[in-house]
Amino acid sequence: MIINAMTQAQTKPKLYSFDEFISWYSENSVLRYELYDGVIIEMPKPKGKHSHLTGSLIEQLLIAIRQMGKGGIWTIPRESIVKPQRENSGYEPDIIVLNQEVMGAESRWESESIIQNADSIKLIVEVVSTNWRDDYYNKLRDYEEMGIQEYWIVDYAALGPRKFIGNPKQPTFFVCSLVEGEYQMTTFTGNNPVVSLTFPQFNLSAQEIFNLAYPL
Repeated sequence: MIINAMTQAQTKPKLYSFDEFISWYSENSVLRYELYDGVIIEMPKPKGKHSHLTGSLIEQLLIAIRQMGKGGIWTIPRESIVKPQRENSGYEPDIIVLNQEVMGAESRWESESIIQNADSIKLIVEVVSTNWRDDYYNKLRDYEEMGIQEYWIVDYAALGPRKFIGNPKQPTFFVCSLVEGEYQMTTFTGNNPVVSLTFPQFNLSAQEIFNLAYPL
């Protein structure tokens, strides 16, 4: 049984292993799903602003990749599933930057688009939507545990918890950098330029990134 957020609390779902989820997903890929501790969850369908920001941010990252001389080495696939160390979970990031130089170690990439090794990942980006707890809690924990060096949380609509984005809430951009095995979260708002160790050529401010959600 596949559940959405409205029925999750009312229904005891069937639990799936990661491999069962991948097998099921390959036959039911019209919508987007993720696996949380054995439970297959239907992801909210991205709305226009979310989709436009994600697509425009990919364009900006590709520009930065070329400026760094990493074109063709660092790539952004259309789809991928990240398998964290936590059993029976699997996530499909909004954006993932992969290092092709080490992808030979990914035994399931060519046939199933599965990433299992943190070394393959230069950056993961999640654009916050109505399931914001996943981005701020579950994925933050699991990406940290995997050892992924950098994780961006883009909360352009100020949907996250006040303890992260302030009270009153405001649009906030987080760069989570791995330091001695733990994420150090740096907050960017307004016209503050985003600072990234992975992407030093990335020179947009937080507000310029948020504006990508609102095309002219």
